[in-house]
Amino acid sequence: MEKTSKMRASPPRRAGTVMRTLILLRHAKSDRDSGVAEDYARPLNKRGRDAALNVGQWLERQHLRPEWVICSPAVRTRETLALLRSHALIPDTLVDFDERMYLADLNTLLAALARCPQDLSHVLMVGHNPGMEQLLLYLCGDKLPLSEKGKLMPTAALAQIGLPDDWRSLSARAGKLIHLVRPQDMTG
Repeated sequence: MEKTSKMRASPPRRAGTVMRTLILLRHAKSDRDSGVAEDYARPLNKRGRDAALNVGQWLERQHLRPEWVICSPAVRTRETLALLRSHALIPDTLVDFDERMYLADLNTLLAALARCPQDLSHVLMVGHNPGMEQLLLYLCGDKLPLSEKGKLMPTAALAQIGLPDDWRSLSARAGKLIHLVRPQDMTG
């Protein structure tokens, strides 16, 4: 599997400005015992595959349909997105596998969002910790609910955030947390 997709299609455009919605998704549980030596190539395990399917079902039940997806090209993020898409019905033309997303830090993630077309209102970002948590904390502040195990964004956790109407000016605490769901919250 190649590391970066050559697909860089333009997302659909829509007139007018509206409140933005960002969906942050940490990749599902990977298989550390897969025998793959390189972190980048580590696949999902059974639990991760099941969780990714549940994420897709949850998005569909919530009627959340991203207009654009920015995804790390690592194997585990690609697999998470592929399984999610089996329910969420996101076409290939809306997906940007961006090499900079692999283990990206806060500034890199903000830069990726700043490159989103301004007429898009719903973006899904699929990536890795600690970057996903850093971005969530930056946008929504530090008073966020932790899981029973004391984690903010365990694998396959999803945060839906309402944002101001400009992807280029996402300042600290500019977002409003709408949903923070973890795998155990998505079934049923």
